[in-house]
Amino acid sequence: MNSSLNAARRRWELDEAGTDVVDVLVVGLGATGAGAALDAASRGLSVAAVDAHDLAFGTSRWSSKLIHGGLRYLASGQVGVAWESAVERDALLRFTAPHLVAAHPYLLPLTPAVPRAQAAALMAGYRLGDALRAAAGTPRRLLPGPSRLASGRALALAPSLRADGLRGALLSWDGRVVDDARLVVALARTAAAHGARILTRCRALALAGDGARVRDELTGDEFDIRARAVINATGVWAGELTPSVALRPSRGTHLVLRPGALGALRAGLHVPIPGERARFALVLPQADGRVYAGLTDEPLDGPVPDVPEAPESDIAFLLEVIGTALDRPLSRADVAGAFAGLRPLVDAVDAVDAPDSADGRTADLSRRHAVLRSPDGVVTVVGGKLTTYRRMAEDAVDAACPHARASRTARLPLVGAGPVRPGAPRWLARRYGSEAWAVRDLMRGDPALAEPVALGITRAELVWAVRHEGALDAGDLLDRRTRIGLVPEDRAAALPAAEAALAYS
Repeated sequence: MNSSLNAARRRWELDEAGTDVVDVLVVGLGATGAGAALDAASRGLSVAAVDAHDLAFGTSRWSSKLIHGGLRYLASGQVGVAWESAVERDALLRFTAPHLVAAHPYLLPLTPAVPRAQAAALMAGYRLGDALRAAAGTPRRLLPGPSRLASGRALALAPSLRADGLRGALLSWDGRVVDDARLVVALARTAAAHGARILTRCRALALAGDGARVRDELTGDEFDIRARAVINATGVWAGELTPSVALRPSRGTHLVLRPGALGALRAGLHVPIPGERARFALVLPQADGRVYAGLTDEPLDGPVPDVPEAPESDIAFLLEVIGTALDRPLSRADVAGAFAGLRPLVDAVDAVDAPDSADGRTADLSRRHAVLRSPDGVVTVVGGKLTTYRRMAEDAVDAACPHARASRTARLPLVGAGPVRPGAPRWLARRYGSEAWAVRDLMRGDPALAEPVALGITRAELVWAVRHEGALDAGDLLDRRTRIGLVPEDRAAALPAAEAALAYS
């Protein structure tokens, strides 16, 4: 079946959704929900998947963009979580999304704030992580091993580091995704290619073991979707549909630094957080010139918002921490934007894995995921992280459909993961993989579509998103199919182009 998602396909699949009984209904279309839809559909099950908003509307688009091997979990003794992370990173790098996920270098500057004993312990941890890489089967050509750099080499990779007192840096490598929201789009489209009905703007009002009451948010119409199994993959909002699920949401804030704020940064940075063991601020340069810096880990009290805001206290904290390693401290003027995501951390289920969490610190809660079955039969999957979405999805489908055939997704390439035709523009191949030439053909057919909108994104890419990636409004285009919207002034400047793409025939 065709992988294209668009308004027309949504209309006719919506008409069918209220008439059939599907094998699996998935609620939530973040990474785990889209992954569950793909996992079930690729096993030959009939699937409907709904989301109240858009693909990757929730936590999945607010990640650090890391596809990591779980080094932090090794440091806290969570060997199983670290191993699972290394295995899932390998699948993304080698099989499922090599067009979206690649290795990236990171420097940990050896400043006077990092004692020699701590540096030795950190390097030992990096080597343990490299052993996990080897055990997971990831070749070193895809993910190089750690090393120690002299101060001159460290400054060449990160000229903004403070040279005074710098003893060099520890160099490590880990995976990163070019865009977390694009990974979710690829998952949803691949699920659609296997027959899943992907229905955005459809809010589940109530769940039961045999289906859900759903409202089309575009028309207000309500209808029932009947299913033999139901998976709640709504993440931090899971308790609103399944009250028996207990979560402790955690807010993670990132900064979007202006291009040039950290000079010609050629590697990511790990900056130790003062007073914390094995916690670091992350600085990650982007291909568009922006730099992401994060992240905080603060408990969220009260109602869970659809779009969380980054408080000024988090912004000030990150600027201060990152500034400890820099020659010139960052100022508030260097921040072009900020975003916050909410982690759906499991409370009671994983309390045994978090002996230090009694003081209320969400930073100490385990990142292990949990699959829970409520008395009415709804299966809920919560916890975890972006790297392990596939395993979470597999476990959820196994629990919901115990008699189904085995999962196929560990080696199933996502849309765009095929060979890239020679001569494809590199900037398109990095985001579209084997579909890069199809996007380029739009520009050839109408040269006006080659006009840049912002950050190197062209009008053709916006049109492609409307025709093939399920974008229904300007927010979809600017905030999730691209990340132009992370900076308010860029979003405002690109809004007319997004509206024109929606109207383009």
